[in-house]
Amino acid sequence: MISAFIRLASAATATLLFAAAANAQERVVHVYNWSDYIDESVLEEFTKETGIKVVYDVFDSNELVETKLLAGGSGYDVVVPTAPFLARQIQAGVFQKLDKSKLPNLKNMWPEVMERLAKYDPGNEYAVNYMWGTTGIGYNVDKVKAALGDVPVDSWDVLFKPENAEKLKSCGINILDASDETFAIALNYVGKNPDSKDTAELEEGGKVYMNIRPSVKTFNSSAYIDDLANGDICMTIGWSGDVLQAKARAEEANNGVHIEYVIPKEGTYMWFDNLAIPADAQNVEEAHEFINFLMKPDVIAKASNYVQYANGNLASQPLLDESVFKNPSVYPDPETMKKLFTISPYGPKEQRVLNRVWTQIKTGN
Repeated sequence: MISAFIRLASAATATLLFAAAANAQERVVHVYNWSDYIDESVLEEFTKETGIKVVYDVFDSNELVETKLLAGGSGYDVVVPTAPFLARQIQAGVFQKLDKSKLPNLKNMWPEVMERLAKYDPGNEYAVNYMWGTTGIGYNVDKVKAALGDVPVDSWDVLFKPENAEKLKSCGINILDASDETFAIALNYVGKNPDSKDTAELEEGGKVYMNIRPSVKTFNSSAYIDDLANGDICMTIGWSGDVLQAKARAEEANNGVHIEYVIPKEGTYMWFDNLAIPADAQNVEEAHEFINFLMKPDVIAKASNYVQYANGNLASQPLLDESVFKNPSVYPDPETMKKLFTISPYGPKEQRVLNRVWTQIKTGN
């Protein structure tokens, strides 16, 4: 009887241990991030170090993420919204507060970036910066020179003056499909507050794009990287790191396409992409482990070196490639930093105006 009891107990213990082992093997984190936005070896290293499997999906617009998050049940544990969307989603109760006791690598973060991000996330309670950068002009040096001659590519005039855009039409213009940023840039260009939510001023900003609409080939936020690298377009409003990725791809392909990125002298939009945990995340512990891992200086430095974006981690800077850290297109000088602006979230009414005008621009109606 005792022997049988011991055998039963041993079997029960073995079953529990097997179940525990199975559960340990099944640890997973579902991540939703921008396309072309991480060195895949970072994900492999995370799994190797923690045993947590990463299910990694990508998107190419904030609006798509917001729709999924507001509907609930997105299935994601970590998402990477841009700051104005982050702020609006915090107000909507989409995210849960971070458990900072589980994020010891917060000590590595850059106070200046955290301070700027606090405009959207007071007290930095809901998010940690992943990458930040600027929205400027990416261009094919040879094709633009052939089209425009000696016109300097240092001002938004090179794109926003219809006579210039018309000359660039034949080699291809792309505009980011990111209306909040593109309108802020246009408003700043015409001398208005880039953070304006006034309907008349938004429509005035829209005219900047409507005036050049006949010359625009595409509106997209992901395919333009390869289009630029392959020579299929010659100018784009683009994100700094995306354009530099296009430059690197062209150089690797040795295809004779020479790409450059410029922050126009009038100034431009400074954006922040941030790691946050949805309120209905199913793997909260794993989400914190993932975020904390990304805040390790060597890990985020590897990610920055790959995507060629600045990150919000001060301790990572000595580990960055010189081609990234000393590139003013990635880490702008203090004078340029003064000309960079941020924007606050759009309310529902203003968002409807923005969507209406942007749809009119994209359709050309």
